Amino acid sequence: MKRTKCLAVALCIGSLSPVMGQTALKSLTVDNLSAWQRISAQAVSDNGKWVACKMEPWEGDAIVSLYDASGKELASFPQADRFLFSSSSDYLVVSQKPAWATVDSLKLKKTKKEKMPMDKLIVYSLSGHREQIDSLKTFKLAEAVNWVAYQKGRKDSTLYVRPLDAAHGSLSELPAVKQFGFAKKSGMLYYVTTGNKTDQKPGLYILHAETGAKTLIKEGDGVFKQVTFDESGENLAFLYCEQKDSCYKAMSLWLSQKGAPATSVVARGHRAFPQGWVISEYAQLHFSKTASRLFFATSPEPRQKDTLQLAENRPNVQVWSWNEPVQYTVQEYNKAKDLKKNYQAVYNLSDGYICQLADEELPHVQLADEGDAPLALLFTSQPYSLPSMWEGRTRSDYYIISLENGRRTLLASADYGRYRLSPQGKYAYWYAETDSCWYTLSLADGKKARLTTPATFPAWDEDNDVPDYPRAHGAAGWTEGDEYILLYDRYDIWRFRPDAAEAPVNLTLEGRRNRVSYRLLKLDEEERFIDLRKPQLLKGVNEITKGDGYYRACLSATAAPQVLMAGNYMLRSIRKAKNANNVIYTMETFEQYPDVYYSTLDFKKPVRLTHGIDQQEGYRWGTAELVSWTSLDGCKLEGVLYKPADFDPSKKYPLIVNFYERNSETLYNYRMPEPHRSTVDYHLYNSNGYLVFNPDIRYVDGYPGQSCYNCVMPGIAMLIGRGYVDEKAIGAQGHSWGGYQVAYLATRTDLFAAIESGAPVVNMFSAYGGIRWGSGLARSFQYEHTQSRLAGTPWSTPQRYFENSALFTMDKVRTPILIMHNDSDGHVPWYQGIEYFVAMKRLGKPCWMLNYTGEPHWPTKTANKVDFQKRMFQFFNHYLKRESMPAWMAEGLPAVDQPYELGY
Repeated sequence: MKRTKCLAVALCIGSLSPVMGQTALKSLTVDNLSAWQRISAQAVSDNGKWVACKMEPWEGDAIVSLYDASGKELASFPQADRFLFSSSSDYLVVSQKPAWATVDSLKLKKTKKEKMPMDKLIVYSLSGHREQIDSLKTFKLAEAVNWVAYQKGRKDSTLYVRPLDAAHGSLSELPAVKQFGFAKKSGMLYYVTTGNKTDQKPGLYILHAETGAKTLIKEGDGVFKQVTFDESGENLAFLYCEQKDSCYKAMSLWLSQKGAPATSVVARGHRAFPQGWVISEYAQLHFSKTASRLFFATSPEPRQKDTLQLAENRPNVQVWSWNEPVQYTVQEYNKAKDLKKNYQAVYNLSDGYICQLADEELPHVQLADEGDAPLALLFTSQPYSLPSMWEGRTRSDYYIISLENGRRTLLASADYGRYRLSPQGKYAYWYAETDSCWYTLSLADGKKARLTTPATFPAWDEDNDVPDYPRAHGAAGWTEGDEYILLYDRYDIWRFRPDAAEAPVNLTLEGRRNRVSYRLLKLDEEERFIDLRKPQLLKGVNEITKGDGYYRACLSATAAPQVLMAGNYMLRSIRKAKNANNVIYTMETFEQYPDVYYSTLDFKKPVRLTHGIDQQEGYRWGTAELVSWTSLDGCKLEGVLYKPADFDPSKKYPLIVNFYERNSETLYNYRMPEPHRSTVDYHLYNSNGYLVFNPDIRYVDGYPGQSCYNCVMPGIAMLIGRGYVDEKAIGAQGHSWGGYQVAYLATRTDLFAAIESGAPVVNMFSAYGGIRWGSGLARSFQYEHTQSRLAGTPWSTPQRYFENSALFTMDKVRTPILIMHNDSDGHVPWYQGIEYFVAMKRLGKPCWMLNYTGEPHWPTKTANKVDFQKRMFQFFNHYLKRESMPAWMAEGLPAVDQPYELGY
């Protein structure tokens, strides 16, 4: 492998207006990042007249603001947590937490938990009245009526149920309540109480919130679990066991209809269950949409430990077997879940028929028509688990089962396709990655149809660059009655008859020609099919400009979608009011904060509600520019160059190169300032005079390191050729896959003055045999078929493993390296970071390693993220801006000093 000197690299090869003027003087600091407020939640009332938005710093108290349709802020709620509009749209309910600073100060004083302040609940009327409920423990707001239920105090278990308008309606106080919940589409509330010594028996009750009528559904002081209403509240199901210690084996299923006392539906030993099976206490009960069926689960009776043997007298050993279908580490990771594993069964309310649907051989069930279809899909991948360890995909066996008589019919064996059912259950459908075709199978007559072929419809990802079959662009959904299925190609939406009786129709017509990718937006959460008679809202992404747009399309016929709004910006987070044609959405560029806008569905007169952009006032702010070049192996490439706000092309600037795989499509991403867990903050570095470059990379199977070099180095050379890059002040930063790539580049070039490599792989041989401890999976599939792209094993392609491993050419590194790798990393074994550090140390090369103990693949605690950003900023400032070396770099931070100082 040839090394490249800096000079050789140089020789080888309509938007939103900026919000800041030339008066911006301050540079961002890492502390500014922690205080930066992002919009973490937003909601629009069902009538479309009100909007609430939550602004939240990365460290500190959130605030919820309420707006009307004109953009006027009507009220604000500090220290906010959850917020919900009432079903009538007349109220906003907000829970408030104690102030962040107050809690911290009390913790420093070692205040006991029972003495700490509690939450509050604010009930705000849109007419302006505000009511506060103190010492809040928990609350639930009814979805269908203006009622709320809550509990107060740490030791008080009284449940308070009342209308949101306290002046109209009575308050119910229900003693000793352990659990409660509202029906989705009525004012019915259930609650479980231990009772009192006067007028309340222990058991499960129903309360009709609006009338105050209480009904005892099941008396008992045993264990109630999985209490569930149907949508209307007319049916209530639950599990019950008399003895707490017997729940694992003696749960029974109970049902109450129309407020009548509950009756036992089924218990252990039923003939529908396999021998020795019991009703599982862990599975959520649920009704079908029409409440004609009740779904529950069973399992083999859980084994109990031998209490007659001391734990220290029993060997504690793991036995890993070469031919076990599931890797032992995966078994260990899933152990807690597997101990609760259960298998779905169904009770038909009309005739009392009970059917065991799933079992240990066919454990997975997919229902259709929200549980009302006569057939369901059964499947298993268990016989094929072993090869999935290295294939990265799995085959499955599929069956259809009748919910009316339990009869099973085989559909497919050892199939790589992921079968799904159409909404009404008339068809199974799937994309076959092995031949890039979509298929359907009629459940009525078993006829299989191939809807697409590679010659007629490019259903696959045309940009696929991993050594595996490309994935599909996906399905938009089905029309009413399963009449048509709508499929995506890269750009357009196509209509197909599921029996392939008609030629496919391109409904959006011109997406591919204009290089605009159209995707259907689902605005109604309860919509189960695509109504071709109604106009649909699409989002379009322009591959050339990288800008977004909203479009109206009538999918009943072929026509180019109508542009509602489109431009050089990114559109996200659209939500529609349930009962009105009003929406909220965000619009952003790198310079323009993603504030929330309110509009009708024609988007003609949008109103900006939030003003997060005001935070940028007084700070230097960068700009984003799309750039292009050609890779060393002839590929046309794009990337984004982020420039300081006061950029002067006649000056020389330090440059940070940060990348992962492909980024150019995020040209208009605002990149919210934050103390990131794994990457440089672009605004921080722009604000402090850095250029930041994020190049796209196109990979060749078997040569990920060389592919990175071929793409990144000429991109940097292109920028150097423009004359404004300081060639002695270029740094690189990447994390995980990006960390691997910057580590590899350090062995190939002296161009970089400093590199930060986070959670990198440096030894492909040892990494291949490692474990992803966050899932228990062996890492082999990643190298043979997915991201690491070596397209072979260490035995079939050893040279590839050697050439792509930075460890074996570490003696060629001339660049100071900062490594961040944490000892609880569940993605990349942290011994990779240790191998990196030890090699650099042994070779006498400048290197530092950060280990945030107990943290996973990246720091998650705010204090650790802030620390990482400060140290990385100091590292780059030293090597790229010639600032003094901080103490932690110059002198280290000895273990005995670490608890007392940080070395900044």
